[in-house]
Amino acid sequence: MDHIDEQLLMMLQENARTPLKQLAEKVYLSSPAVAARIEKLEKDNTIKGYHAEVNWLKLGYHITAFINLEVEPIQKPKFYPFIKSCPNVVECNCVTGQYTMLIKVCFKSTMELDAFIGKIQRFGRTSTQIVFSTAVEHRGVQELSFEEEEHQAKE
Repeated sequence: MDHIDEQLLMMLQENARTPLKQLAEKVYLSSPAVAARIEKLEKDNTIKGYHAEVNWLKLGYHITAFINLEVEPIQKPKFYPFIKSCPNVVECNCVTGQYTMLIKVCFKSTMELDAFIGKIQRFGRTSTQIVFSTAVEHRGVQELSFEEEEHQAKE
């Protein structure tokens, strides 16, 4: 991966629907050359897919929460298929620390959240934080040098 691939990834993260011609103009290559680079990034799984960013509030999902769950290693073979089948689970990560799983969920009400917590407690102890606001939405990787970060922090 070179600097041009990095530029393409940054632009596609910002807007995956950017036309090839526009991407090509920004990196000073032909459209077929850019298409070949993107295809290579897709084939090597650097680009895993293209998705619509959905406003959960507009769909009535007013409750976003993070659930810490303590899952014993022996339970993981049963836990993983269960959690993958839960439609309200936006993300589930195996993490270090006191709890082994960090689960992000969206629900329409606290009653639905409470019922879900009851279901997952069969796998272990939980601790839940409900989100009041989000300062930084999901975003792609942003390459910034340390000097740029310092400069932005001072502003």
